[in-house]
Amino acid sequence: MEQELSTEEFRSQYILKELLATGQVTVENLAKELEVSPSTIRRALRELEEQGLLRRTHGGAAPVEPALYEPFRHVSSFGEQERQCSSEKRRIGLAAAEMIADGEVISIGAGTTTTQIARGIRHRKNIIVVTNAVNIAMELSHRGDLKVFMSGGFLSGDWFALVGPTAIQSVSEMFVDKMFVGVDGIHAESGLTTNYPEQAAIHRQMMRQARQRIVVADHRKLGVIGTTLIWPANEIDLLITDKGATKAMLAPFISKGIKVQKV
Repeated sequence: MEQELSTEEFRSQYILKELLATGQVTVENLAKELEVSPSTIRRALRELEEQGLLRRTHGGAAPVEPALYEPFRHVSSFGEQERQCSSEKRRIGLAAAEMIADGEVISIGAGTTTTQIARGIRHRKNIIVVTNAVNIAMELSHRGDLKVFMSGGFLSGDWFALVGPTAIQSVSEMFVDKMFVGVDGIHAESGLTTNYPEQAAIHRQMMRQARQRIVVADHRKLGVIGTTLIWPANEIDLLITDKGATKAMLAPFISKGIKVQKV
């Protein structure tokens, strides 16, 4: 049974969820939504900033931008992908994070949408996170109430992904409750695919180790076939996508009995 939240804890979680979903929050709107005074919101924002969970701005707050990304800001393919469908990815990541319960062991594959999941679990406790993504590990590194297990392996360019035989071997030793994977394409017949074979290999092994397998993919990825197979589509437990996904896009998956969540 989950422990009941205090008023302050509920307020903090609400602020963080809104920030993750929208990319910014204002004192004025939060005060109206939570029916408290602006001074109460400002105090809550100050406390969350002291915990490293957000960055206060004039009249509100914005997400923390990890220093890890700074050297890649003008050259990273990761950064370019992160800016595409950014609001959709935030909503997908938050919905995925809501599935995680305190005390679970989860794995999160490398990628921009999966990075949003890591940002969304900041209010969860006693979680073990298995990942092959350097940036995800760094984003969670300040959390004393969860543990991060990183794969070994070679660093794959500017995607922050660890790959190779050592990476595959290390994640083979961990069994997890849930695996969250991003894709370059998901097709009802051809399955989950990526354009990076080495990433496909470690993500495939992470899928093997999981009791539940969840795909996070914005609507642009639906019906697309990448160059390398990660996993068959009919062997996933859930596809989380955004509201841009039409009935026609989702019909092939639903016809195969694949559960779909639109956010």
